[in-house]
Amino acid sequence: MNAAKTTRKTITGQRPEDERLPIGKSFAYGLQHVLTMYGGIIAVPLIVGTAAGMSQDEIALLIASCLFVGGAATILQSYGVKFFGSQLPLVQGVSFAGVATMTAILSGGGGIEMVFGSVLVASVIGLAIAPFFAKVIKFFPPVVTGVIITTIGLTLMPVAANWAMGGNSKADDYGSLANIALAAGTLAAVLLLSKLGNAAISRLSILLAIVAGTVVAALLGIADFSNVGSGAIFAFPQPFAFGWPVFDLAAIISMTIVILVTMTETTADILAVGEIAKTKVNSRRIADGLRADMLSSALAPVFNSFTQTAFAQNVGLVAITGVKSRFVVTAGGVIMLVLGLLPILGRVVAAVPTPVLGGAGIVLFGTVAASGIRTLSKVDYKDNMNMIIVAVSLAFGMIPVVSPTFYDEFPTWFGIIFHSGISSAAIMAVLLNLLFNHLKAGNSDQQSSLVASPPRMVREDELQALQDGDYYQGGKLMAADGTEIPVVTAQQYQIVKEKLDKGEINCPEDIRRICDGEADEDPKDTGESDGASTGVHTAGKEH
Repeated sequence: MNAAKTTRKTITGQRPEDERLPIGKSFAYGLQHVLTMYGGIIAVPLIVGTAAGMSQDEIALLIASCLFVGGAATILQSYGVKFFGSQLPLVQGVSFAGVATMTAILSGGGGIEMVFGSVLVASVIGLAIAPFFAKVIKFFPPVVTGVIITTIGLTLMPVAANWAMGGNSKADDYGSLANIALAAGTLAAVLLLSKLGNAAISRLSILLAIVAGTVVAALLGIADFSNVGSGAIFAFPQPFAFGWPVFDLAAIISMTIVILVTMTETTADILAVGEIAKTKVNSRRIADGLRADMLSSALAPVFNSFTQTAFAQNVGLVAITGVKSRFVVTAGGVIMLVLGLLPILGRVVAAVPTPVLGGAGIVLFGTVAASGIRTLSKVDYKDNMNMIIVAVSLAFGMIPVVSPTFYDEFPTWFGIIFHSGISSAAIMAVLLNLLFNHLKAGNSDQQSSLVASPPRMVREDELQALQDGDYYQGGKLMAADGTEIPVVTAQQYQIVKEKLDKGEINCPEDIRRICDGEADEDPKDTGESDGASTGVHTAGKEH
């Protein structure tokens, strides 16, 4: 028994992500992760399947396959084996980054078989370069990671807004007050449950709020569970169900660019969750995570799925709940596997109204951005160009978010890379960090007018003459009633004080007249030296 306790203490004491929770709690928190990313993981097969002209049954097969592969990839990433898996609480799923490329292949007449072939080869290439890609960890200091994490949260906010409005822009009720009210109610439930004193309820606030929102939606007739009983109950993903993959050089090159983008995003998510979990992330751990990412992506086409990547929204769930255990995410991976094998369960989860997910998403994605801001607060902005790095990188990352058509006229390969705000911000932050913080030739001591100003302070004796309500405006010290308070040098102060003691001064004008006369007698006495010694400034003194 002692040995067992010692072992558990060693495991959980070394890394926060190695904490083991009871099985029941692990699966409850794991279900939260599944619900958080479910809308995202089924969106890609829906879009690609529709673009390929598939039937509803074929699209259902694609969805089940993506859930199955995503579950296996999540288990590999979070639980990990030698050389594969970052062993961090990261949920894997189908990447949005490849949607544009896959639909382009389909519109060119390539067919779904060519999509699978390009994914397979490009992922093998990614698997080969993963160890080298991970070496860039030294180029990801807080000024870079903070930008990336913040951008992840900000770029996901449109997703939450779209969910809150209904998810389907072509639907009649898209953006209706009913949808937005349902999202707002879910958000309010998350906040209320988070405030409760019970730690368990607070940590399960997202799941409980989603359940409550779904119940309310069902009572209002918004949630539709009528299709849960239709279709197969059990279905194992059949390898190459749509035929053998077709390999095309142009499609492979385009998909390889997508793979580089997904590797950048996964690296960013690994760094982000490492920062949130307060655990060490080095190049070897990133390499293990990328290898798991690429291996699951290479095997995905075999089981009728697409490129895999870490889901940023689940990084937000780790931050908001404080549950850092990777075994919780592993439990979520098991649930995804089951959903992939039991389409009926998947249809139950799919019945959760999109606005409910949108209300929860606001908290989740906002938390990711807040985590990035916390990282940026640790950055040193004095006598360097870090402020410029942060400003330009964040702005660059926001371009595709605020103007989705910005890169439409650019070459396809360029648009694929930079259409992702996360990739745009990551690339710009790394390049600017290299330019200003690594290639220091030409740098000056004071490189920018935007360098953060040094902290201000006031000596205690400088405050003794002030009263409540005094303020400084237009170079003059004013009393609370709006009258000007004369500012004098140390020498003038002694003269005025003597005359005050003798009763020769009755108003502020007498003080100004004495000071002006004193200045005329000794024009060299500006009071800077004496003022500095007493803490009294001559700003506002008129000559």
